[in-house]
Amino acid sequence: MKAVLRENLVEAAIGALVLVVATWFVVFAYQRTQGADVAGGYSINARFPNATGVSVGTDVRVSGIKVGTVSAQSLDPESYEAVLTLAVDPKVKLPLDSSAAITSEGILGGNYISLRPGGDSEMLRNGDEITDTSGSLDLLQLIGSFVNQSGNKSNSTPAAESAPK
Repeated sequence: MKAVLRENLVEAAIGALVLVVATWFVVFAYQRTQGADVAGGYSINARFPNATGVSVGTDVRVSGIKVGTVSAQSLDPESYEAVLTLAVDPKVKLPLDSSAAITSEGILGGNYISLRPGGDSEMLRNGDEITDTSGSLDLLQLIGSFVNQSGNKSNSTPAAESAPK
């Protein structure tokens, strides 16, 4: 009987340890992703002509530092522009004339929203809109246009054109 009780006690202790580690991991992950910081933030809107590679949860950064996330996205039915709602950390105060751009981390990296603070003395508030934006570049489209234009060069060379007749 004592052996069975001791066996169950060991299993219960191991189960409790697993629950403590799992709880610690969830709290750690929540803090690492800065979910707690942005939760009380303010929302600003930005319109982009092209929002390729951006979805809900995409990072919003200032000088490479994450200060928020994309909390919603929609399509304006009149202008056909992508309207992104950005949840920004309340500790980060952005001037009214700030700009936003969709930027890539590199060829294989993901996209993020880069905010560039302006110089205005008035700050953006909850619900304001950033008007100075630039959308994402389609890398495959750029490469395709470069490849297609490289075949359009004429066969004549500048030396052949300037040679006396």
